[in-house]
Amino acid sequence: MRTYFVYILASATRRLYIGVTNDLLRRVWQHRFAPGTSFTHRYGITRLVHYEVFGDIRTAIAREKQLKALHRPRKIRLVERHNRDWLDVAAFWFN
Repeated sequence: MRTYFVYILASATRRLYIGVTNDLLRRVWQHRFAPGTSFTHRYGITRLVHYEVFGDIRTAIAREKQLKALHRPRKIRLVERHNRDWLDVAAFWFN
């Protein structure tokens, strides 16, 4: 059974990025270290502040779309419900 993740990254100024992947470790690494001119690189969005786990890709994609459609205050409440201090969940993954 495959596992899929919907995740939220944040910058130091709390600019948000929402994505979906089947390899959260690899994807967070790419956001942090892979060269590029993407939205996350441009705005320094590298801190993993929230993620959810799914067993079905269709459910994960539906959840990603649902989160992206939320207004910013609701996204912030979601993050703060599980991670009040906006800590980087992946802070020690790459040491």
